[in-house]
Amino acid sequence: MKIWIALLLATFAVGASAQCTCESFKWATCDGTPCQCGVMVGTGEMQNLNCSNLVPKCFLMKAEMYRARKGLSTRTGGKPDKTAFVDNDGIYDPDCETTGAFRAKQCNNTKECWCVNSAGVRRTDKGDESLRCEKLVETYWVRLELKHKPVNNAVDAAKLQAAIATAIQNRYSFDKTFVKEVEYDPEARLIVVDVKKEKGDRKADLSRMAYYMEKDVKVLPLFKDQAKFEPSVDGQKLEMEDILVYYVDEEGPTFTMKRLTGGVIAVIVVVILAVAAGLLVLYLARRRERGYSKAEVSGPIVLIDF
Repeated sequence: MKIWIALLLATFAVGASAQCTCESFKWATCDGTPCQCGVMVGTGEMQNLNCSNLVPKCFLMKAEMYRARKGLSTRTGGKPDKTAFVDNDGIYDPDCETTGAFRAKQCNNTKECWCVNSAGVRRTDKGDESLRCEKLVETYWVRLELKHKPVNNAVDAAKLQAAIATAIQNRYSFDKTFVKEVEYDPEARLIVVDVKKEKGDRKADLSRMAYYMEKDVKVLPLFKDQAKFEPSVDGQKLEMEDILVYYVDEEGPTFTMKRLTGGVIAVIVVVILAVAAGLLVLYLARRRERGYSKAEVSGPIVLIDF
């Protein structure tokens, strides 16, 4: 009897272990009853995860940096608003809050620091360790520029927004009502998706959804199932081949000229000088015209030396 009980317990343990997985993050390891999952983010440093949701972007980036240092696989390498900007710095080793949020100040384990938004994207010039970042500025609007592969049949643009919104909700468990507008250029196969939340909303995390989608499109899904982001219109799947993400924050970024390259600054200076020269020529021309006008009106009183 004891042998049968032991066998049953062993079978139960194996079954429980098989069900203890992290569907939302392929690099996570899980064990125990109840199931607990985590991922290595540093030497001897395990970050606990809640795999019932998308993993916070900050934890994802830390895990990627750890894997890069260990030589493990990681990833491949029309603004919606004048304050929108893209992530030009790429991946770095971020400092995260216990909740998974980015800390407002990031230094990438160096003495050079900068301020980031809630998506972890730099929004200021870089400075030294004395740089102050007063608060973490929230990203409330994400624009996704997607390009799909060639398809056999024309895409019905009127049905595209609903298809995109449904695919986002199904794939990323993200409320489809945040998809506010979708524009489509059939010749370029370009889909522009505006995902917005109300300013002040701190519950919906746009950065997680955008980061997971970016990985899906780059054919390196973070999910365990390794599926693709493929909206379906009239039964025809749209497979994406490129993505660009713009971020719009509740407060505009504070970049200045001091971090521009010499070539860019030189172009700006040349443009400014050209404008100044044009204004000077215009000013002198108008003065000359006024001089001639005075000469004609004053008649013999004005002496004009030829």
